[in-house]
Formats: sequence, C-alpha cells, structure tokens
Amino acid sequence: MALLIILITCFVIILATSHPCQTPDDFVAATSPGHIIIGGLFAIHEKMLSSEDYPRRPQIQKCVGQHKRKEDPLQVTLILQKPGSYNAAKHSNIRYWEGNSGVLKFHCVLVSISTFSFNLNKNPIILQVSYESTAEILSDKIRFPSFLRTVPSDFYQTKAMVHLIQKSGWNWIGIITTDDDYGRLALNAFAIQTAEKNVCIAFKEVLPAFFSDNTIDIRINQTLEKIMAEAQVNVIVVFLRQFHVFNLFNKAIERNINKIWIASDNWSTATKITTIPNVKKIGKVVGFAFKRGNMSSFHSFLQNLHMFPSDNNKPLHECAMLLSACAYVKDSDLSQCIFNHSQGTLPYKANKEIIKKNFFLRNDFLWDYTEPGLIHSIQLAVFALGYAIRDLCQAQDCQNPNAFQPWELLDVLKNVTFTDGGNSFHFDAHGDLNTGYDVVLWKEINDHMTVNKMAEYDLQNDVFIITDQEAKNEFKYLQQIQSKCSPECSPGQMKKTTRSQHICCYECVNCPENHYSNQTDMDHCLLCNNETHWAPVRSTTCFEKEVEYLNWNDSLAILLLALSLLGIIFVLAIGIIFTRNLNTPVVKSSGGLMVCYVILLCHFLNFISTGFFVGEPQDFTCKTRQTLFGVSFTLCISCILMKSLKILLAFSFDPKLQNFLKCLYKPIPIIFTCTGIQVVICTLWLTFAAPAVEENVSLPRVIILECEEGSILAFGTMLGYIAILAFVCFICAFKGRKLPENYNEAKFITFGMLIYFIAWITFIPIYATTFGKYLPAVEIIVILISNYGILCCTFFPKCYVIICKQETNTKSAFLKTIYSYSSHSVDGLAMSHASLDSLNSNITVANPSSSGKSATWQKGKDLQAQAFAHLCRVNTTSISKSFPRKRISSI
Repeated sequence: MALLIILITCFVIILATSHPCQTPDDFVAATSPGHIIIGGLFAIHEKMLSSEDYPRRPQIQKCVGQHKRKEDPLQVTLILQKPGSYNAAKHSNIRYWEGNSGVLKFHCVLVSISTFSFNLNKNPIILQVSYESTAEILSDKIRFPSFLRTVPSDFYQTKAMVHLIQKSGWNWIGIITTDDDYGRLALNAFAIQTAEKNVCIAFKEVLPAFFSDNTIDIRINQTLEKIMAEAQVNVIVVFLRQFHVFNLFNKAIERNINKIWIASDNWSTATKITTIPNVKKIGKVVGFAFKRGNMSSFHSFLQNLHMFPSDNNKPLHECAMLLSACAYVKDSDLSQCIFNHSQGTLPYKANKEIIKKNFFLRNDFLWDYTEPGLIHSIQLAVFALGYAIRDLCQAQDCQNPNAFQPWELLDVLKNVTFTDGGNSFHFDAHGDLNTGYDVVLWKEINDHMTVNKMAEYDLQNDVFIITDQEAKNEFKYLQQIQSKCSPECSPGQMKKTTRSQHICCYECVNCPENHYSNQTDMDHCLLCNNETHWAPVRSTTCFEKEVEYLNWNDSLAILLLALSLLGIIFVLAIGIIFTRNLNTPVVKSSGGLMVCYVILLCHFLNFISTGFFVGEPQDFTCKTRQTLFGVSFTLCISCILMKSLKILLAFSFDPKLQNFLKCLYKPIPIIFTCTGIQVVICTLWLTFAAPAVEENVSLPRVIILECEEGSILAFGTMLGYIAILAFVCFICAFKGRKLPENYNEAKFITFGMLIYFIAWITFIPIYATTFGKYLPAVEIIVILISNYGILCCTFFPKCYVIICKQETNTKSAFLKTIYSYSSHSVDGLAMSHASLDSLNSNITVANPSSSGKSATWQKGKDLQAQAFAHLCRVNTTSISKSFPRKRISSI
C-alpha cells in the first residue's frame, strides 16, 4: 500500500432518512441516491501543497495531482477525498462524518491504510472491510474484532518473498521499508521468516513515511550509498509506497545501480514507476500483486466513462478538467502534467463540450494506469457487503433506519460466501480473504516496460504455480544471479561459519573421510553408516563397502591351493611307492604299511583342510576347517610319537627305564588316546563356542567376511595340545638320532618337528598382527609348511633309498650296514655300570681269560646289532650266525 494511497475504505451502511444525503462543498466526492448507501474512501490526489512556513493554526492542505490508480471505481462507490498523508486522510474522514451528522447513522467504515485502521477500530461498532490494508496485526480479532479485508495480510506476502528468495538460492539480501506501521510490521515479519530459512539481511534501511518530510532525499541518498557499498547484495526487498520508489529509482538510475528488486504489492504494478525514463537500467523487478480478476467489463466501463454525468461526481469532473488542461501534452509527459496541477489551478467553469471531447480522446490514460489486482479487491469488498446485506435484508425491511445494527451485519458478513468469475470466496477466522498473489515480472517490450504475470502464489500450500515454459525459464534465470555473502559451497563441502554475526558468511571446508554432503551450502556433512558404507574426503555420497574374503581367483589363494594340490600328489605318490615296496627293509623300518598309510592319510586330510580356508566363509566351512586340521594333524603326530617311543625303547640300556617303556609302549592305545583328547577338545569347542561367520567392519572401505573362531581359548588349547605332542615326539626322536644314516628315521623326525615348531612359533605373532582377507592365508601357509616339513622328513629319505639306492634296500645290505655301524660306533658307546652289571649277569663269556673291558665291548656290539635288527624287523638268526656271541633276546 502506497503512502499517498492511504486508503480509508469506508463502506458505510447508511439507512436513509427523510433528509437527503449532503456532502461538504470542499470535498471531492461522488454520490448516488439509494435506500442503502455503500460508501468508500479512496485516494484521489498524490501529494499536498505545503508552504515553507508552517501555518499558525491547523488547516487542511491543498492537494495536487490526480491519483490514477484509485480514479476508476468512482461509479461504484461513494468517493471521499484522501490527500497524501495520514493526518489529511483522518481529517477528510472526520469532515465527512461532521457534514452528514445530521442525516446519517453510522453502520460501518472500511479503511485501506493500516495506521488509520488501527485508530478507527478503537470504536468496536464500526465495521470495516478493507481492500488494501495488509498489516498482519489486523488479523488479530481480539484487538480488531470488526475488521475484515479482501486481500492477504503481509504475513503471507513476506512468506512468499522469502520462499522466492530461498527458491532462487539467495541468502544475502537488503530490505528497504518506511518508518510507519506498514513498514515496521513488514520488516519484523520478514526478518523472522528469513531467519527460519537461513537467509541473512545484510542491511535494513528505513525511509521517512511521509513525502512532506524534508529529510527523505537525504535518507534515499544514504540508502543508495549503502547499496553500492554492499557489492555482494544483488537482491533488495522494497516495502515502500509509490512516491518513495519513484524517487529511489530515479536516483538509482543516475548512479547506475543494477540489482534485483523484489516489489511489494504497493508498487509492483505501478504504471507511474514503469514509465520512468531508462527504468530498465535499474535491473530486474520481481513483484507480488493482488490476484487480478476478469477486467473486460471494467475496461468497457472506462471506455464509456465520458458519457456519465459529472454533476454529482467531482472526481470525474476533476479528472476531465486535468485531461483538458493537458490536452496538448505528449502521452509520455501526460502523467507529469497532471501531477503538477492542483485543485486551485483548475477552471471548473470551462466549456463542458470541450472537456468531454478531450476526456474521450485521452480516456485510455485511465486504463493504462489501472492496477487489476487492486480493482479486483475493491470489487470483492463491494460484493461481500452486497451479498451480506442481501442475506440480512431477506428477513426484514431494510428501509427502516433501525432495521439492523452494525454487529448484526458483521455476523452475517463473517459467514457470507459469494462468487466472482466462477470462483467462490469467503472470509476465514481472521477476517481475511486469502486469495493469494500474482508473481509479476517487469519486462521491456518495444521500448516500453510492461508488467507480466509470471506465476501464482498459493499461500495455503506455500508453492508457486507456474503454467508456461517461459515463466519456468525466467525462474531459472533468477537462480543464476548470485546474492550471497560467501561463495557457494559445492557438494562434498560444508560451511564453516566465521566470527561474523551472520550465519551466511562462512568458509567452505571439505567433508572428512566417511562423511558426505549432497547439496550446496550444507551446514554440516552427513555421517556414513560406518558398518556398511564409506566415503573419501570431499565426497558427495556414501559408497557401499566391498565385501572381501580370500577368493578362489585370488593369486595368493591360487598359489596356496596349487601347493596343497602338489602335496596331495606327493602323498598319493608315496603311498604307491610304499605299496609296491611293502616287504623291503626300508618300508618295514617305517613301522609297516598300516602306520604309513595312517600317516599319509593324515597328511592328505591336512592338505584338504586348506581348501576350507578359501572362498566365501560359511558356517560349515568355519566349523570344519579347524576341526579337520586339528584332529588329522594330532593323529599324524600321535603315529610319529609312537615311532619315536619305539626308537627310544630299542636304544635304552637302563633296565628300569626299559621296563617302564615296555609297559608304556602300546601303539594303538597311544594313538587313540592322544587323538581322542583332541577330539574331545574340538567337540567342546563346537558345542559351546563354535566358530561362525562374522562381518568385520572395522576397516574403513571394506567389509571382511571372516570366520570368527568363537573362543580364542579353545583355539589356543587345540594348537597347544598339538605342540605338546610334537615336543614329546621331538625329545624321543632326538635321543635316537644316531642310527645308521640310511635308516636314521629318528634324525629326520627331529628335523620335521623343528620345522613344525619354527612355523607355528612364527605363526603366533603374524596371526595376531595380520588383518584383512589374507588372515586365512597365513594359517594356510603355516599348515603347508608344517605338513610339508613332516612329510618330507618322514618319507622323502625313504623314497630316495627305495628309488635311487635300491642296492641298499636288501637284507644283505642291511646286515652289512649293521656290521659296519657296530664296528665303528661301539667305541663311542657310553654305558653305565649298572647297565654293564645287568649285561654280565645275563651273558656267558666265551673267553673267560679276556679282560672285562673286552667283554663289555663285544657285548655292546651284539646289543646294538640286535636292537637295530629289531627296529628293521630282520630275522635275528642271520645276525647270530655272523656274530659268534650269545644272542640277546629281542625286545
């Protein structure tokens, strides 16, 4: 609402009496008789004439210039003069009531300017229906119970502006308002709503409300200086009246200021401003206007306005006089010519025919200055009152001056529903007729600035309704214009606010790892779900973690599986070799075919178990792989331990130890007992804390699918038990390591156990520190090393003898080896006195004259030969023939 359009829309319901309606002579008014007169107050002039010296006593100032935008509806309503200030408007209203106090009874008043509405509504019996008062506070029905309006409140206008600003991506804007209720209330509402949408106001400039204020030019210049200083502000919201904007734009054009101006409903469609010379230089104007209705009938009315009598219509007569006075002025200068004329300079007694002719020739001037939205809201106000009076008068005689009271009409008016142009209207609980807004855009067409409807704003749903592609393109163009305190933070970044008081001034920093931002100017980065997703630095999205495990096509897995397959081939080859050489001394010295087959089967199962460590972990594979390895490897060590005990038993010369070993040496029970303990350990493990598949999400970018061992204690117990058996086997084999080289199985068992210990001692720290999909590969490597070590040390030397040295794998070669071993190693034999005494008590000496030392030497040779023959399962009869000494009983 413009300052000089201080609408005091007074629709007054006046019950006629016997006296005719009288109008004061100095009023510019239009009247029409009727039983019920609907009256309204409209702006007729743009400003007041004032002298430099203040008058000594109060007086009404003379007005100058025809106010075009309110000239049109003169034939519809009673028009009262409203000069361009609140005081003059108030005085005009008082004069009107004083002039008619003797003949009229007040029923309702409607006011368009918010300030006047506040004061007039102090009288609760005066009903007001405003067509232009938009102050939000007037929706408060406790303070203003009798106020209604046919336009939305400024709350919705500021909300629409904020929505447009946010939709266009602006967050650093300026605002200019007037220093009155209209400006201050709009500024407060706008500030609250922008804060909710994270839009910052760079500056707030407040101009004097009245044109008569001699500081207005100074304040406009200061405002323009502020606009130029804030170079980053390219969008300015303007809540001003038309004469403010007119002066502001004229000075802005001189300073070459080019911005985006968001216009309030008070001046968004003002022809006076669109016709400013070079107005296109100020930039783009996007405004909000009251929704327009069908203007065809009104246009026709204006075309025929010169035919209406002007005797009782002083504004129409004055308009005709002004057009006549400016008859010879160019169309471009017509507005300024009319603006410069005052009431006192017009010849009211001019030739009527000439006046009518000039009015007819220039009556398009009125149409050019028509504001469709304002005309529509006036029509809605008249319709609302007309329908309410109709409904109220259907049950009573309204010709009676006391037929109804103002509050009765108010009750009917609040609930009235009426139609216009096929649309239905009614007042809401706040007394507002929320019709919404038209979003308009100023565009230059054929060197003339025109106001074009770009969209509609649905205030109920807070959305813009865009109907054509051109309007969509205009919105896209607006979004390309930057009005920000800081550069836009791109996706992948976040805002880091500085010490500035505005949240719109910030720095852009990259999102850290595992965080992302997918929109511009995000306040903070969003955290990815660390269990399933990840994100690099400055990421715009979260990436799903890749599930990893030791896959079949992994190069390391292929290598390890190839080694396992090679080991299986070795096992099968050894089994074939031993089967084909079953009765040879080498095979017999290995414990026989059955023991060899059991050990080879254990090695075969150990190599097979490595396949359960490769591929996608499953519950079955997780439970099988450790159990299969643990039991099979324990069985293998148990068989080797049995062989080590046999060697120790054969070469023990202490009768007490020999008797103990004879009682202990039970091959089958030993193997079953040692293996059974491991079976019990694995059974308890699988029962109470079985291994299971687990997703390890601790790595930043991958999910490791692995077998969780269930119980580290059980896992350690299983491996520790194998280590204990291996250590006992190592001790026993170490004591029998000095057998003949070609048949020295104990020495190779010792080497095999050493390889096992080295592999698993190394495994423990590596297994504890290795992380990821290659953890199973570490265990495969250790299994292969220990398995290959024992397999090679146990069977490869024998296979070498069987294949490459067949001449040594015969009975004669065996006897020769025994003789040679006995001849060369008996000197190093250290026997205790207890052992000698034991031997002397059981051996008959052939030559009693020989010394004791000689007898001991000879018996040692016989004892070693018998023990080795027992290990190799060679018939001791042949040995006794070669050695003429008494045979020692085989063990």
